Amino acid sequence: MILFPAIDLKEGRCVRLKLGEMSSATVYNEDPGAQAAAFEAQGFEWLHVVDLDGAFAGESRNGDAVEAILKSTKNPVQLGGGIRNMGHIEAWLDKGLARVILGTIAVRDPQLVIEACKAFPGKVAVGIDARGGKVAVEGWAEESELGAIELAKKFEGAGVAAIIYTDIDRDGVLAGINWDSTIEMARAVSIPVIASGGLASMADIERMIKPDAAILEGAISGRALYDGRIDPAEALAVLRKGAQA
Repeated sequence: MILFPAIDLKEGRCVRLKLGEMSSATVYNEDPGAQAAAFEAQGFEWLHVVDLDGAFAGESRNGDAVEAILKSTKNPVQLGGGIRNMGHIEAWLDKGLARVILGTIAVRDPQLVIEACKAFPGKVAVGIDARGGKVAVEGWAEESELGAIELAKKFEGAGVAAIIYTDIDRDGVLAGINWDSTIEMARAVSIPVIASGGLASMADIERMIKPDAAILEGAISGRALYDGRIDPAEALAVLRKGAQA
């Protein structure tokens, strides 16, 4: 079970949003590279990065910050936000990303996702962000009529490395992960699922090692880490203990 610390980028800085609203950004670190290095020093083994400006613009807007992160950590990095075509995918993987996360384009052009999985095995994840069970796109600014599980099933057998499933109504408000819908997603597909949105406290970390959550690949934590609601050493120790049980 992997705990992915999150770096959300806005105008080159590490921020966290509430419910995906850009106007509600709280700046936590002016130096994304230093934040990436800090997470590695704390013992985390992966890093989840989102280019928030890119998600709205449809193309990279925080490229320099992402490159600084890649230079500052040896940990594998997954990146989402504004990655909309094969050129974007190839360019970022060439820069050293472990995997790209395709969100809006997975709704708009699922065939591109399938082709990308063939071209870059193990390096393509799909971000499914849902509000009320329906998928949201364009940096969560637009809602579709497509169900989250319906979208996930489009990629069965395609070679998607992981699905990052975010409950938008929980994101950034420390309300706790929506375990029911996340586990339902994981049971509906054979693709590994990562929980995102709302991880709030050590109670969520303890929840990650319950038997029914073992089906998940892990969970992403942002605000709770930055605010000190989760102690990295304690959280990682709980997960290691759970893995040995």
